[in-house]
Amino acid sequence: MRLAIISDTHLPRGNRQLPNACLDHLREADLILHAGDFVAAEVLRHLKDLGPPVEAVHGNIDDEELRRGLPSARLVRAGGARIAMVHDGGPADGRLRRLRGRFADADAVVFGHSHVPLHERDAAGFQIFNPGSPTDRRRQPTHTMGLASIADDGAVSFALVDLG
Repeated sequence: MRLAIISDTHLPRGNRQLPNACLDHLREADLILHAGDFVAAEVLRHLKDLGPPVEAVHGNIDDEELRRGLPSARLVRAGGARIAMVHDGGPADGRLRRLRGRFADADAVVFGHSHVPLHERDAAGFQIFNPGSPTDRRRQPTHTMGLASIADDGAVSFALVDLG
């Protein structure tokens, strides 16, 4: 199973759009994960129109429609994996340990908020992953998104994609 992972799209905003390479990855995925801060519900509708199912959480700047329609945290079953989703992973110090404690039944946690790509794993194989942002790189050198592959045994492999 192949997942396309985005967060912090912050759309609509001026003439900003999802990059074509990002759209290609989203269309090719078996499942799209969005870790919040769409901003407007029309962005979620656009993602759903791409074809693959979409699982998402709301972020701190999402409109009221998104806040009513999406949870702040969720557990998604993807293939044999259990992936938790939340927008804000909290402070960097102790984040891996805190998220492991909060989502004890998950194999991994996908989060956003900081726009800073991150992939960490503990000794037991639990992972946290932030895909950065495909539209608002802030202090990062490039726009990014994530991909994940789920093996038959449920093992999750994350990859960061540089969108330029």
